[in-house]
Amino acid sequence: MSIAPPSVLLEAETALLVEMLDDVFGWELLQVGLWGPPRGLLGGSRTRQCTVIAERALGGVDLVTRLPQLPIAGGTVDAVLLPHTLENLSDAQAMIREADRVLAGDGKLIIAGLRPLSVWGLRARLSRGTFPVAPKRLLAERRICDWLGLLGYEMIATRHCLHGAYILKARKRLYTMTPIRIRPRERAAVLGSLVKPTSRTRS
Repeated sequence: MSIAPPSVLLEAETALLVEMLDDVFGWELLQVGLWGPPRGLLGGSRTRQCTVIAERALGGVDLVTRLPQLPIAGGTVDAVLLPHTLENLSDAQAMIREADRVLAGDGKLIIAGLRPLSVWGLRARLSRGTFPVAPKRLLAERRICDWLGLLGYEMIATRHCLHGAYILKARKRLYTMTPIRIRPRERAAVLGSLVKPTSRTRS
């Protein structure tokens, strides 16, 4: 039985991302990490501009930095794409927190990964760095969903391809502070309990 090359997985995920990015709008999409050609996954992007951040300088990479730190101001990005990025880091949770920091309210977070117990996951672990994804640790999608849930994200979509890869899309919930209106009688009672008359105020 012939084994499909990694390029087949890359092609399938690229096509799937066209669908996943179809309703992602705004000014800025940030791709953190590389999977395939630096800008090969962004063909379906509908934001006004896309920025690619990676740990090594290549044609098509806009910013070079050591992950998970991102040289981006907080709350300024409309979407973040992590294409197998979490699998290449020793602290995946730190990367998710950093992506959350730069995302604006209602922003989208898109994560591609390999199922640990799948054929693709096994190939990646046994490749010793020759596979395009050289994972430090493969993460089950349920674990990532749990992490996002703790940060208050809403899961929008989950897609699978080739019996081993998944792409998750989640929305950063925008919480607004609703002022509490106090009735006149309640306001008077509150003020009366806070301000006690003294000899000076009586006079």
